[in-house]
Amino acid sequence: MRQNPSFAMTDAAELRRLIDDNPWMTLVSHTPDGLVASHYAMLLDEDRDDLTIVGHVGKPDDMIHGLGERELLVVVQGPHGYISPGWYGDVAAVPTWNFVSAHLSGVPEVLTPTENLAVLDRLVARFEGRMPDPRLMWERPNDPAYIERLERGTVGFRLTPTRVVAKRKLSQNKTAEVVETVIAELTGDGPYGNPVLAAEMRRAHDAMVRP
Repeated sequence: MRQNPSFAMTDAAELRRLIDDNPWMTLVSHTPDGLVASHYAMLLDEDRDDLTIVGHVGKPDDMIHGLGERELLVVVQGPHGYISPGWYGDVAAVPTWNFVSAHLSGVPEVLTPTENLAVLDRLVARFEGRMPDPRLMWERPNDPAYIERLERGTVGFRLTPTRVVAKRKLSQNKTAEVVETVIAELTGDGPYGNPVLAAEMRRAHDAMVRP
């Protein structure tokens, strides 16, 4: 991802928020057979206060990625959406796409089975916790034998990135009036309504004008 200083996202707390809010990530490896990509849910490592993430892949995916043997790129995709040139007023303009994204790169550490089970347990709890009657990993009708078989079919890993490239392109190069118009359009019920992106723009631009 080409970096532009005007759109660079470098604040660690904001990057942690981006990762936590957008757990469905893309894993990319360069292997002897070429590029391979997989898609999995990832979490921040609860024992660290940096950008370390934990997750797992199925063993067939581990066979193609070779976790622990080479660099892994993890793509975090935040809110994004279409921006119409008509929202800029009567000026020459073309369409664009606003987005927030981060690339985390490094050689992952393969977890032990016990560590992997803990990560799997956290993943289930994270997403089942929103259900009215959560089905947690260790609860019936699951039994320990079933959970152990599940763990043996996966490979857990921890990635502490050695390179981070993050970009927040949210109309920072536009006037305050245009930004307010774009936010209003994204908040509305038009064909490109996108309230999540509108909230991200509001957060970024409020931070820019805060003394």
